[in-house]
Amino acid sequence: MRISVAADSKDGVAERVVAELRRRGHEVVAHGALGDGERADWAWACELAARDVSEGRADQAVVCCWTGTGASIAANKVPGVRAALCVDAYTADGARTWNDANVLALSLRLTSDVVLGEIFDAWFEGRPSTDAADMANVSHLDEI
Repeated sequence: MRISVAADSKDGVAERVVAELRRRGHEVVAHGALGDGERADWAWACELAARDVSEGRADQAVVCCWTGTGASIAANKVPGVRAALCVDAYTADGARTWNDANVLALSLRLTSDVVLGEIFDAWFEGRPSTDAADMANVSHLDEI
């Protein structure tokens, strides 16, 4: 899978995100502080990663900033993106299942290496729900 990754700094697990995705066999497109010569500010970097998803250059994205909040807000401004700020595996599983989230937002401050692995396990094992109500909710997002 091709995954676009953005971070506004190399603090916390930022570089570990890239390494772990590659270890899992994913192709990584890096933006912001993780890319070469790009603006590292969270709004710009996370927009680039989200646009990769919305425009078909990436299957999914992982966006990061100190709290994860700004990263998720920036990503969710891009049409077709459903970004979820996840601080644990349960939330990551729910985001994939009930929300068909295609962008994972992470806090560089709160995410440890162990929790990162658990979140990735849940995120990549998760599948969108086929329940009619769940599908209707996700579909409605395009109408908002």
